[in-house]
Amino acid sequence: MDWFRYIDSYCERIAPGFWDEPLNAVSNAAFLIAAAAAAAYIRRHESAGQDRPLWALTILVGIIGVGSFLFHTLATFWAMLADVIPISIFIYCYLGYALRRYLGAGWVVTLGVLAVFIAGSLSLDATVPAHVLNGSVGYLPALGALFAIAGLAAAKGHPAARGMAMAGLLLTVSLALRTIDSTVCATWPYGTHFLWHCLNATLLYVLLRTAANHGGRQHS
Repeated sequence: MDWFRYIDSYCERIAPGFWDEPLNAVSNAAFLIAAAAAAAYIRRHESAGQDRPLWALTILVGIIGVGSFLFHTLATFWAMLADVIPISIFIYCYLGYALRRYLGAGWVVTLGVLAVFIAGSLSLDATVPAHVLNGSVGYLPALGALFAIAGLAAAKGHPAARGMAMAGLLLTVSLALRTIDSTVCATWPYGTHFLWHCLNATLLYVLLRTAANHGGRQHS
């Protein structure tokens, strides 16, 4: 396996240089801003400030920004892993958090749902060609999970439903922007991937703020 293999996946990159994706690289600051803003918000809420899983999720958002910056500057295989692995970990951890805190699911149910979700996501990535939807197919399970949790939380009358639905809408728009990155390249050489970063940072902040406001412990 060539860990330093060059990867060119986005419209903005036309050469292997460190700053050959300037907008894609700089826009990762949005994740650091989201993490810092969420941390400040959490500190102002006494109960949320004691929520260790929520702090771990907040730190993960900052790590996502760093990993994505590495990929959009170095454009190597190992940097791609530094980008996608923290994102996957956040998705799995937040899904578990939402099942436990918003829906009151027990550990057996939570771990079972996570196992099915992870297996399904990996299977989708392995079977769908990378060019389909410009590589955005792998995020569709996360989109479905957001709306599913929003619907189930609404049915339970849990106030987190609104934040989850808002995050789902943001991901819908950001996925569309990620998907058309290569399509618009001929007329807009910077592409739209940097907007995917900005909207995703916003939706991660929404998720963290939702957890701070409504993530009180629930046990079944």
